[in-house]
Amino acid sequence: MRVIRDFARRRDWEQFHLPKNLAMALSVEASEVVELFQWLTPEQSRRLSPAQRAALADELADVYVYLLKLADGFGIDLEAAAFAKMRKNARKYPVRKARGTARKYSEL
Repeated sequence: MRVIRDFARRRDWEQFHLPKNLAMALSVEASEVVELFQWLTPEQSRRLSPAQRAALADELADVYVYLLKLADGFGIDLEAAAFAKMRKNARKYPVRKARGTARKYSEL
C-alpha cells in the first residue's frame, strides 16, 4: 500500500481520490474487465491468449489498486473483511443447502 500511496502523493493526486471518485473509478475498471470477456464464448473465456491474459492482468491490477485505495481511505483491512464476509456467507449458504446450486440464500 505504501507504493500506491507514494505514487499518488508524488503526483499530487490525493486531492482527486475522494471516496466517490474511487468508487466510480473502481466501477469503470471492473467494466473494462467485463469488456475483455464480452463477446467470447464460454470456452474462449476459459482459454485466453497470452495477449488477452496480459490485458486481463492490467485491468485486474487497476481494479485492485482502486479497491485498495478506497479501503485504505476508510481504514478497512481488506483481508480481514474478506474473511469476515466468508464467515457470513458460510452461514447464509450452508453446504447441505447450497451445494451445486446458484440460487440466492433467500431461495434455499
